[in-house]
Amino acid sequence: MAEINVVPYIDVMLVLLIIFMVTAPMLMQGVKVELPEASAEPVEDQDSEPLIVSVDASGQLFLNLGDEKQVLSLATVRERVSTVMRRTPEKPVLVWGDKAVAYGTVVTLMAALQEAGAPSVGLVTENPEPPQ
Repeated sequence: MAEINVVPYIDVMLVLLIIFMVTAPMLMQGVKVELPEASAEPVEDQDSEPLIVSVDASGQLFLNLGDEKQVLSLATVRERVSTVMRRTPEKPVLVWGDKAVAYGTVVTLMAALQEAGAPSVGLVTENPEPPQ
């Protein structure tokens, strides 16, 4: 009788599924920002992971490259984004701006990102809660 017992393979698959489900939320780390609420169409899925620049409530800048908790200057962000864009020019760039940040700060950041070679810069928002 030449049959393969698949029960151990199913057990291993279920363990791997549970590990994936537990670790997936941990992969989306970064700086804690209160995103503004807005109704907008989602951006089409990209194959590459986006480059995310975060602006917290006090106006400090963070980049999801290297140490995410390190505060960066605008010039440093522009330089690092420029380096990434030279290697992968189609990489999407997103801004996570806290809703308490002044409008001018986000506009200055977006202009600097476009100077660094980002073809388009997206703003990340949260969907508003539906009325109950």
